[in-house]
Amino acid sequence: MDRLEAKQKFEKELANSQLEIQEQTLKNIAWELHDNVGQLLSVANIQLNMLLNTTPLEFHDQIKETKEVVKESVTEIRSLSKILNSDVIQKNGLVTSLKLELERFNRLNFLEATFKIEGNEAFIKSENEIIIFRILQEFFSNVIKHAKANNLLVHLNYKQTELEITAKDDGVGFDPTQNNENSGMQTMKGRAELLEADLSISSKIGEGTNLFLKYPYTHDK
Repeated sequence: MDRLEAKQKFEKELANSQLEIQEQTLKNIAWELHDNVGQLLSVANIQLNMLLNTTPLEFHDQIKETKEVVKESVTEIRSLSKILNSDVIQKNGLVTSLKLELERFNRLNFLEATFKIEGNEAFIKSENEIIIFRILQEFFSNVIKHAKANNLLVHLNYKQTELEITAKDDGVGFDPTQNNENSGMQTMKGRAELLEADLSISSKIGEGTNLFLKYPYTHDK
């Protein structure tokens, strides 16, 4: 009965993680369409309006600039299409999904995100990758919303028997003794427990926040 209950709990958490990733993806798309692609297309529209009444040679440079803006808009739309798929983790895998997430932060100038991979990438079941990604996505959300950080570093270290993940920011930090009931923290720790992974989050006021996750490959064999 205990094994059955544990399996049911895992499947429920997996389903919840998949739904949350879909919801977060839709929020990201709406945000980018409004703040990024929308602005680019607005600039293009203004420049095109300027050219409606005049087309002498001296305006050719502006036409070229407008073409560049439109080209950039197309590039942005293509980058968005990469995260439209609701099964983003199953399709892209953990590493590519994290790269896309951090590239988005850099592109929108939220902060400067750095991604480092060490060791040989090991096979991890997609359902476990989904939960790992969701733990990190929760951490990223806290960084963007609350940390006021300039830099975010994510380091994946593929060792022989386990994957070690470090994520840290240089933000305002917090007092862990005053945030031990934070729902986001509890959710991350609960999901790590389902994976039989070790998760620790440390922080000091004015010194940023560090996440360390140690995931064993035992479930993937």
